[in-house]
Amino acid sequence: MIYTPLTNKAMKLAYAAHEGQVDKCGQPYIFHPYHLAEQMDDEASTCVALLHDVVEDTDVTLDDLVREFPPEVVEGVRLMTHDPAVDYFDYVRAIKGHPVAQKVKLADLAHNSDESRFAGMDGVTEELLSRRRQKYARARDILLG
Repeated sequence: MIYTPLTNKAMKLAYAAHEGQVDKCGQPYIFHPYHLAEQMDDEASTCVALLHDVVEDTDVTLDDLVREFPPEVVEGVRLMTHDPAVDYFDYVRAIKGHPVAQKVKLADLAHNSDESRFAGMDGVTEELLSRRRQKYARARDILLG
């Protein structure tokens, strides 16, 4: 992650937007976008990593982001926002054409595929893990194919 006035703004917005949320593993949700952002090496991808779920999972809108961030960041977040009416793999295909969104989505898939995040959790079945493995492997294949 790099620190610039813009990435610091994105970090603060993501922190406030995800306040009180937890991920599927019961951890504070903000750890997920921060983990992705730590892997990024430029301003735009760091911002997109930090903000990639704010429109999908909080009250923040794309219009809110347009007022605060450059078009490259807003477009990356827009592409990373999965509309439930759109097939997941069609959503992934749309990301493939945008280098920043693609880079962030690959990091997102890697983190979501890390099964060690479920350590100590009850109710995590082999069936659940298998479905996740298949889904994320197919998404990676689409992005890298």
